[in-house]
Amino acid sequence: MTRTPEVFGKTVDEHTRCVHYATELDIIAIRFACCDRYFPCHLCHSETADHPAEQWPRDRWDQNAILCGACWGELSIETYKASDSCPECAASFNPRCAAHSDLYFADQ
Repeated sequence: MTRTPEVFGKTVDEHTRCVHYATELDIIAIRFACCDRYFPCHLCHSETADHPAEQWPRDRWDQNAILCGACWGELSIETYKASDSCPECAASFNPRCAAHSDLYFADQ
């Protein structure tokens, strides 16, 4: 079965886990604002993209930019940041991802 959208970077399984973050809860990919491509994490983007990462500005958090690796549903940034699990399939998200939120999402 072909998965869409495509996830770039060093993925290790069909749930978007990567060589950097591969726990059972590491099942999201983030569409980067700078290139409109999904990557499992900031390190995958840094290692494989030919440009620096850009944060999603607060006024664009209504856009779908999170991919659930369990059901492949796309979530808005607002929905993702307000959830502990996927609203489509109830798969749990890694709560430690919040520690890296500033790498992806601008607070202002």
